[in-house]
Amino acid sequence: MAGVRFSDVSKRFGEVEAVRALSLDIADGEFMVLVGPSGSGKTTALRMLAGLESISAGEIAIGERVVNRVAPRERDIAMVFQDYALYPQMSVFDNLAFGLRRRKVPKETIGERVREAARLLDIGALLERRPGQLSGGQAQRVALGRALVRDPQVFLMDEPLSNLDAKLRTQTRGEIKRLQHAVRTTTVYVTHDQVEAMTMGDRIAVMNDGVLEQVGTPEELYERPANRFVAGFIGSPAMSFFTASAAAEDGAVRLRGAAIDLRLPRAPELPAEVAVGVRPEGARLWRDGGGLIGPLRGTVAYVEALGRETFVGVDVGEARLAIYEEGRTALQPGDDVEFGVLAEGLRFFSSESGEAVGASRGRSLAR
Repeated sequence: MAGVRFSDVSKRFGEVEAVRALSLDIADGEFMVLVGPSGSGKTTALRMLAGLESISAGEIAIGERVVNRVAPRERDIAMVFQDYALYPQMSVFDNLAFGLRRRKVPKETIGERVREAARLLDIGALLERRPGQLSGGQAQRVALGRALVRDPQVFLMDEPLSNLDAKLRTQTRGEIKRLQHAVRTTTVYVTHDQVEAMTMGDRIAVMNDGVLEQVGTPEELYERPANRFVAGFIGSPAMSFFTASAAAEDGAVRLRGAAIDLRLPRAPELPAEVAVGVRPEGARLWRDGGGLIGPLRGTVAYVEALGRETFVGVDVGEARLAIYEEGRTALQPGDDVEFGVLAEGLRFFSSESGEAVGASRGRSLAR
């Protein structure tokens, strides 16, 4: 096993800079998730690490070896693709053994490694089948097994669950995490799905437009986003925002925006105009107040009932804020409601730069 280091790595495709000055250290044995929207540069970063794309500038190291000019087959990595890339004419056993045979590993060792991988992934009963006889989940486990038998220094996974249905995705990401925990191989996992990132990664690197925005644990990114992009990208449902003026008032802070007037009991240092973020669990229907500040008044735009919980979108002035409700609700679109927010749940961002300000300032900013 080995750690991975990106040092000021950039990649250009003509006039387009797909990755800009990426610096990121991934510890030996760590499960690092690269997450971001389409075009953020996460897959390009992975392909440069694999040696499938050249580097325009900077340096990539696996362990102590700089691999900028090392061929992919000599980097001691194993890659799992979203389309599985299994050989249809071969049995599952032969698919698992293929890479080892090309490296002229002894036949007895090949058998041992294949059986051990099959045991870990619970695919022992599938070894004689062809890929066409497998379900999507079974094919994905075979693709994982093919990487596992090689015993590489680093696993690279490029959106390996994107072709699975929702139920199977949930099950398989648990299997991948369990497998990685068992073998402790350094893993770099690319996804656009922030739920996958939050549930699987030891740490998460959030990318946007070729730039690493923030890196940290799932909790750090959720609780202390370094900027508005990270705050809006991490979390489901997403954080809601409104713009307000901030002014000191008798030891407190008054936030005023379109149809919004809130008095914060504590006084964080804020600029005169600020973007305020609030997650759904930080907003509740007013009822008796119960530790909330407000009330705010708005009109229900949508109701999203998910069984044990319901999310209600409320239009307040120019903003639409999401409210969390336990269980079900009788509210319907068009209803007028009163609600409040938890002061400690608010996050503040510069309305100009988008960087976190005040008490919500993130400590894991990568730039």
